[in-house]
Amino acid sequence: MFITTLSLFSFDVESLPSMDIPHLDKLVHFTFYFVFTALGCLSFREIDRRNTPLKKVIVKIILYAVIYGIIIEVLQGVATIDRDPDLLDVLANSLGALFGSFTVKYIFSGKTPLNWMK
Repeated sequence: MFITTLSLFSFDVESLPSMDIPHLDKLVHFTFYFVFTALGCLSFREIDRRNTPLKKVIVKIILYAVIYGIIIEVLQGVATIDRDPDLLDVLANSLGALFGSFTVKYIFSGKTPLNWMK
């Protein structure tokens, strides 16, 4: 819900602080979807009582995140006046989802003290 609101809400540019960091919005997209996917994997595994293998959970959450990101970008072009869809945003979202899932997989791979691979 948080990502949806921020993605579709129009902000008054003059009221926002200005930072001149190149591609900061792509970093924000990456970070949101990194966290979205990592928390999604952890939540799904916990709710599912670890009945589904982690690999399947990761694939599902990545698909959800990527599809959700595409839908949001399409909605920005269709449902808002001053927001435009951006293919690079979809790429940043997808990369964030992939890296978030890789991080979860690594953390619980047995190479760290945490083990949640069953």
